[in-house]
Amino acid sequence: MRRLMLLRHAKSDWSRTGARDRDRTLAARGREAAPIVGAYMAQHGLTPDVAKVSTAQRTRQTWELAAPAFHDAVATAYDDRIYEASTATLLTVVRETPVGVHSLLLVGHNPGLQELAQLLIGGGDADARLALLEKFPTAALAVIDFRVDRWSNIEPHGGQLDRFVTPRSLRACAD
Repeated sequence: MRRLMLLRHAKSDWSRTGARDRDRTLAARGREAAPIVGAYMAQHGLTPDVAKVSTAQRTRQTWELAAPAFHDAVATAYDDRIYEASTATLLTVVRETPVGVHSLLLVGHNPGLQELAQLLIGGGDADARLALLEKFPTAALAVIDFRVDRWSNIEPHGGQLDRFVTPRSLRACAD
């Protein structure tokens, strides 16, 4: 069994005019949401063996704020291919994951993450699937399980959506 977790970067700051897209940092709302998602992951046993993170500043910051929630440090690789990646490129990144990794986290961007999730999900929670199809907001997390023994064996529609959570849904549960 393999578990793929897709985490979209938290809300970024658009106020710095002239800044390159890759250099955008997190907005205050993003700096608040990232640790909440990290805490949720840790509390629900969603600890990745490896996190592959886009090299954009906002994805790096999202992971840096989420990662401290885990008891042990998570192996992290920064991969430039994840920045503005197509679905095909993201699928390649996933399929290249070593066989010893059972749980993989990608921290990236839309539309790539949402399109990858839509490509890979073949079943699972119907309400969560509908929510994911409608929108993959910032700091949202999709958890997809595959009944394969190697990442290279992942195929379109071969995954089951275990859950899809957003910062808004996590705040609603806390209230």
